[in-house]
Amino acid sequence: MKKLIKFLTILIILLAIYFILFRILEVDKEVMKKIYPLKYSEYVEKYAKEYKIDPYMVYAIIKAESNFNENAKSSSKAIGLMQIMEATAIETANKMDLNVEEKDLFDPELNIKIGLKYFTDLLKKYDDNYYLAIIAYNAGIGNVDKWIDDGTIKKDASDIENVPFRETNNYVRKILRDYDIYKELYK
Repeated sequence: MKKLIKFLTILIILLAIYFILFRILEVDKEVMKKIYPLKYSEYVEKYAKEYKIDPYMVYAIIKAESNFNENAKSSSKAIGLMQIMEATAIETANKMDLNVEEKDLFDPELNIKIGLKYFTDLLKKYDDNYYLAIIAYNAGIGNVDKWIDDGTIKKDASDIENVPFRETNNYVRKILRDYDIYKELYK
């Protein structure tokens, strides 16, 4: 009888610990969802599907670029949710038969649409290498092409260690980390 009571007591304690830990993990997950939201999902989902990009990658880019602030404008004059440079946005919009001005880029739907078209163009240019597309999204095509030409980075590589700009190196790491977090939280 004593063994049964001892066994039941241990079982109750273990179950209590399990439920407490489970609740803590669920609370942590809810807190993480506040930090990593799915804002602008109607546009992200629509254009991610159209351009065949994983929507969690799009959320990771937006989080890194503007932290979901549609009115964001950087010191380098990158604009909106996806922090698109005006010249890049105009060039990309022209390919889409759109006429845009700087003020238009604060519109979340248009910013995401143009930003994803541009990202898709980068993926095509770099043979669907997400690493190179992400690097080019931050550092620019000219820099990436130069780094490939001079052997600093390899065109088929996923090694980000050799990215010469510390900011870009950190940016790529942040995008990849946030992408993994989004997948873990929402899949």
